[in-house]
Amino acid sequence: MKVVFRTSDAPLPRLVARLVAQDALPSDLDAVVREGAAAARFAGKVGQVYEAFVAGETGLKRLALAGMGKADAGERSANLEKVGAALTAKYLTSGETSLAIDFSGSSLSGTEAASILFGARLRGWRHDVYRTKLSDEQKPSLTEIVAVNAPEGAAAAWEIESALAEGIEFTRELVAEPANIIYPESFVERAKARLEGTGVEIVVLGLKEMTELGMGALLGVAQGSVREPKLLAMRWKGADADKPTAFVGKGVTFDTGGISIKPAAGMEDMKWDMGGAGAVAGVMLALAKRKARADVIGVCGLVENMPDGNAQRPGDVVTSMSGQTVEVINTDAEGRLVLCDALTWVQKEYAPKTIVDLATLTGAMIISLGHEYGGMFANDDDLAAKLDAAGKTSGDKLWRFPLGPSYDKLIDSPIADMKNVGPRYGGSITAAQFLQRYVDKGVAWAHLDIAGMVWADKPGQTWDKGATGFGVRVLDRYVRDVLEA
Repeated sequence: MKVVFRTSDAPLPRLVARLVAQDALPSDLDAVVREGAAAARFAGKVGQVYEAFVAGETGLKRLALAGMGKADAGERSANLEKVGAALTAKYLTSGETSLAIDFSGSSLSGTEAASILFGARLRGWRHDVYRTKLSDEQKPSLTEIVAVNAPEGAAAAWEIESALAEGIEFTRELVAEPANIIYPESFVERAKARLEGTGVEIVVLGLKEMTELGMGALLGVAQGSVREPKLLAMRWKGADADKPTAFVGKGVTFDTGGISIKPAAGMEDMKWDMGGAGAVAGVMLALAKRKARADVIGVCGLVENMPDGNAQRPGDVVTSMSGQTVEVINTDAEGRLVLCDALTWVQKEYAPKTIVDLATLTGAMIISLGHEYGGMFANDDDLAAKLDAAGKTSGDKLWRFPLGPSYDKLIDSPIADMKNVGPRYGGSITAAQFLQRYVDKGVAWAHLDIAGMVWADKPGQTWDKGATGFGVRVLDRYVRDVLEA
């Protein structure tokens, strides 16, 4: 969906939306529209939409009133995104091809106007690639949003937000694709294609290179699949820094659980077990597109976890790249085995000062937080505070969990340095404790367990049912607030 800016002097589409503050209908509204809005109990609340038809010079026009809520309400940016999203949700399949949003009289800043357009674009994303039998009424018709009388600075703000939207859409695309389409090799190729010409430097390791480096933990997960594992590194060097910042993503492109196989019901969802890697790829695209003033490395550990005759067995002991050994108690606790070698590699190759990893790591996180927050673990209070603030500002909300020695000893193994799982209770915490053992001294590190956030079974604030793109916004906001400050 494209967004164009122009004045109201140019011919407008048949569908026009006017923005209305709560309890403040515009004084120049036609009396019939005003009375109809009142009868429909339209009060300008956030996300409310009222539609009327009015006579124009070229025939009837559709007029939508979109509620913005109160100007002094909290979460202003998020509320404005809801305004744009509500308009798209209502008119995406309406038969209209173009929507004009009239910003006159709204008193919005350029940044606030861009928030409305941002929400409108995000809500319009759908993955219909394989849906060949859609009726005309089901197909999206809305392809363009025209910003009319946009406030000063809106175009410049939109240039940045549209880059972020592109990154989120790329993440959604990767997460939504089935596992026969997105697997380690094709993930890499799609990322290369999308990042081509952006200035992002790409490094790819295959089976041979990872074997030589001793990535026994990651390779142990991959050995049951015919798909070759990959390690994808993407560097955007938009500024000189003493040390870069690293984002590391779990990329299990399909997770059967391996020999510790999952129940059949719902296993199809495990195509999105690469949501962490998808978020990393998406944020790297966004940073490059908006020319972020930061030095960032994105690393994706990409494998498929399958129950082949050559698959890793429960009880196997593997040696990670760090030299630490792991007794694999449960082959379905594979994400941490992928991440630990990716963490070691990025530290040895780039010596980052800060690492944030993202992973759909544990079902226990969904039990803890449902689908409202991503879980956060950190060895540094300042980093945790900055990520928490970035989550609140961006809408990718995080909730911090504890780490500590009492949890750490729960994953000690009698025959190796550690087990890959602890007892039933505190499963998300012991998974984070496992990862912490691979973080070098002096490196600020945070682990984001986003298992409940990358996929939605029903439409949300700025997404339809399906892939949400969670993780891109919080990382982008962290870069803006911390690295570019």
